[in-house]
Amino acid sequence: MGNRRREQGARGRNQEAGKSPQGSPRPKGRGRSRSQDNGAEISPSSGGEDYNVMDSIVKILTNAHSVEHHTQVKVKRRGSDEKHVARVLTIGTECDIAMITVDDASFWVDLEKIEFGVLPMLQDDVTVIGYPVGGDTISVTSGVVSRIEVTSYLHGATDLLSLQIDAAINSGNSGGPAFNNQGECVGIAFQSLKNEDAENCGYVIPTPVVDHFIRDYEKNEKYTGFPGLGIEYQSLENDALRRALGMKKDQKGVLISRVNQTSPSAECIRRGDILLEFEGVEIANDGTVSFRSGERINFTYLVSKKFSGETARVRILRNKQKPVVVRPKLLPPRRLVPIHIKGESPSYLIIAGLFFTPVSRQFLKSEYGKDYNYEAPVHILRRSHEFPKKEGEQVVVLSSVLPARVNVGYEDIVNTEVLAFNGTKVENLFQLATLLEQCREEYMRFDLEFNQVVVLQTEEARESTEEILQTHLIPSRMSADVEDHLKVHLMPTRARKQTGGRAERKRSKGRRGPKEEEEEVGDVAVVVEQGEQVKEFPKPSGRAPRNCVWDAEVGKWWDEVQEIHRERKPRSKRSKRSKSKEPPQATNSNP
Repeated sequence: MGNRRREQGARGRNQEAGKSPQGSPRPKGRGRSRSQDNGAEISPSSGGEDYNVMDSIVKILTNAHSVEHHTQVKVKRRGSDEKHVARVLTIGTECDIAMITVDDASFWVDLEKIEFGVLPMLQDDVTVIGYPVGGDTISVTSGVVSRIEVTSYLHGATDLLSLQIDAAINSGNSGGPAFNNQGECVGIAFQSLKNEDAENCGYVIPTPVVDHFIRDYEKNEKYTGFPGLGIEYQSLENDALRRALGMKKDQKGVLISRVNQTSPSAECIRRGDILLEFEGVEIANDGTVSFRSGERINFTYLVSKKFSGETARVRILRNKQKPVVVRPKLLPPRRLVPIHIKGESPSYLIIAGLFFTPVSRQFLKSEYGKDYNYEAPVHILRRSHEFPKKEGEQVVVLSSVLPARVNVGYEDIVNTEVLAFNGTKVENLFQLATLLEQCREEYMRFDLEFNQVVVLQTEEARESTEEILQTHLIPSRMSADVEDHLKVHLMPTRARKQTGGRAERKRSKGRRGPKEEEEEVGDVAVVVEQGEQVKEFPKPSGRAPRNCVWDAEVGKWWDEVQEIHRERKPRSKRSKRSKSKEPPQATNSNP
């Protein structure tokens, strides 16, 4: 897919540590290099007097935004007419980098490697090479480093270190390497600023970020992400504000305005704390820290240098008391409205033509375009800036209504948040699906924002769903992840309705037939045939439906596995009870 449009420095395969494929010594340079056996690194530089860095540029997908939804990736060396199938090893959504490799050994023959250089200085020369729009051959643009700062990465909506350069970066340059005057790679082109007031304003992922990405993969054999502190803060540049907070004249820091309650930081950091230091580095009142000689940078740069799961030494001031040191664990940020769904298919659920889905940034882009920040409804945008209050919380919306007789009058409801179902607060799509499956009430009531209400007759809603799906050529009433969730969390046997929130034995009116006895499993009483082997099932979450037929042990629906159950041998205790004609006793097999 679009293999001509993306490129980056070739990732040579090292046959022997410290040597090129030809066996020549690796050239010395001021940059650092990394060696990997899988050949998936952007590594060393020139291999001789006649070597040209452009000979190690290949037509390849290398930015995360280029390969996230790939079906096949092909690469082609400069000057060659042969395309090779590449394999994506890992994708870094936040840093917009993808690591790929080619399994065909012939691709790596006589291919030199490119060495990483250190972070350049302001006004250092840079050259960007790639295959942008406007032609099929390689393109070279030159410029200087005009700014080094923490910038928002558009693909991952994450703030990381970046280089701003005045060399032209156009569509198709994504993934192309940026070189310094020594032929060392100092970054990867990934985005540009499109504004009528700005010209030739491009951005490059610098080597410290690339190095972090590679080390993360080496350490965990996958990408785990750039961690965050799980807070939002306010600057303390106002003297009156600092005095009111009890800060001394020589104290500097930032005021913590919000803490993500799903972040480990919530255990030791509170709203109203003053963040004074991170890893021993003093934070200024504007939120910056010292960065090289004569430069300053946002302190979040220090956080992004850590790896997921590590702890950090944080010094805070609380309630005008003596400063204390806490050590929160650092994890990637958790958002109420996620930035990405990691390349997975969107989750959805359909009942009677009502289409429910959780809100994500990708959903907003698909509904309102790339300018969704200006086009999307304010109430949805407001939710996109909130932290989740608990693990797994989502913003579930009634996205649209597929017109049918059963849902007449609701056709105009679009992208409206679902607040409750039959009086129960909706926390995420999985929970809503479970509530729908377990519903035994006559009506289904959906409470929406703006005091809107949708009511459906339960049996009519269920019976109409399949016909509506066929009419609109939709293959399934729910996405695969929702279906899998229901298979795991709903009761895997025929279940009777529970009463009062506690498990009760339910006996049918009249005399029970000789082939049935009752057994209590988890929170529901279930009916099994006499003589079957009694299984132990996990305790279900919430009320089990009357006809929940999934069998977790054999992985099939109940109606399909009755013959399997009949073949099972009876337990010895049950055989004794049967012989003595004692009435069956309820047993609690909750693990």
